[in-house]
Amino acid sequence: MPAFKVTPVLQEDRELVNEFIQRLWYDERVVANGRLFTPSELHGVISYDRKTIIGLVTYVLEGDTCQIITLNSLVQGWGLGTALVDAVREAAVAAKCKRLMLLVNNDNITAFRFFQKRGFNLVAVHRNALEKAREVKPMIPAEGYNGIPMRDEMEMEILL
Repeated sequence: MPAFKVTPVLQEDRELVNEFIQRLWYDERVVANGRLFTPSELHGVISYDRKTIIGLVTYVLEGDTCQIITLNSLVQGWGLGTALVDAVREAAVAAKCKRLMLLVNNDNITAFRFFQKRGFNLVAVHRNALEKAREVKPMIPAEGYNGIPMRDEMEMEILL
C-alpha cells in the first residue's frame, strides 16, 4: 500500500480544490440539506500525489454539529477515505462538537456501506430531498449509480 498523508486545506489549495470539485460534482457547488455549499470555501482535509489531489473531504462546523459535505478518494484500498474521515472527526472533537453527520444519496450504496463500517448510523431518510436540491442545482442527474433513481438523502451520524 503506497504511503500518503492528509493535511488541512490551505489557502493555496483552494483553486485546485475548486477544480477537483467541479470535475467530480459537475459544478463548483454542492447541495446538502437543501443548502448550497461551495466546498472550496469550507474547512477541509486533503491528500496529494505529487501535485494531484487524490483525496478530499470538506465540512462545516455549526453549533455542536460537524457536517461532512463532500468526501472523495480517488484510490481504493489504501485507507485514504478512512484517514480523511478520521481527520474530520478529530477536528470535530477539537471544536467540541457532539455530533458528526453527513448525507448520502440513496443511490450511493458504496458510500452507505463505507460509512456504516466506520461507525456511522442511519438516523433519518429525507424523502424526495434531491427533487428540492435540483431546484437549486438543476444539473443533479435523475439517475445515479447502477441506474438507481436519485431521490432521497440518508442522514448518518456518529455521536462524539
